[in-house]
Amino acid sequence: MSKFVIGDIVDVTLAAGDAAMEIYGRDHEVALKEDASPVTEADLSVDRILVSALGERFPAIPVITEERISTQVAASGDGPFFLVDPIDGTKEFILGTGEFTINIALIENRTPTAGIVYAPAVDRLFVGQIGSGARELSRTGRRRDIRVRQCSGSMTAIASRSHLTPETKAFISANKIEHCVNAGSSLKFCLVAAGEADIYPRLGPTMEWDTAAGHAVLAASGGQVLTCEGAPLSYGKPEFRNPFFIASSLTATYSIPAPGKRA
Repeated sequence: MSKFVIGDIVDVTLAAGDAAMEIYGRDHEVALKEDASPVTEADLSVDRILVSALGERFPAIPVITEERISTQVAASGDGPFFLVDPIDGTKEFILGTGEFTINIALIENRTPTAGIVYAPAVDRLFVGQIGSGARELSRTGRRRDIRVRQCSGSMTAIASRSHLTPETKAFISANKIEHCVNAGSSLKFCLVAAGEADIYPRLGPTMEWDTAAGHAVLAASGGQVLTCEGAPLSYGKPEFRNPFFIASSLTATYSIPAPGKRA
């Protein structure tokens, strides 16, 4: 475990959120990247703020971000690195739903050991660090410890608002989940971490920067993130692509329908 403390970058994250909200509140440019996914002024502005601040405060730890392809060669072996998604849920940012987040995670030995997820439009900020637990903060001064809830009987699932795949629908049906709510970005991990849902099945493609910070918060709150084969989701993989996974409380029980095509 490094000497890094997740609380040390709350101020940086709040500043990045201010920059995102300034752009969110006005007309802004939207472009398409090579993979046809959207990128906004906010993605690039927040990226600059976080890369600069993390590099200045923690010069020995490489910073890998979604928006900078050149940084993605920095992760090698089991060494520590920051994994940053400047705006997770860019589609939600563009649509104006408020369900976008700023994600920062510390990866050590291919595992997210600390993470911060900030949703500035809805004033929810989640932090978690292995060994120190997880909590929710807000700009208005609210602070509370969070923990996954115990599952008994029917479960509440939370699923992607923009990427609800047939495989995810089959999972929800097969597990007789009574309630299913939709949300954007890595807020889904945090709602499980806060005991507001029991399980988040992601049977669709994601990248590591989409998941690392939320994964860290959930793990710190007593939850888990497993692949469909039951292995812990790891980081620093080739091209930073994730397999399908299930994020949940440790007491959630589920089965996975016969596999279709998996990421």
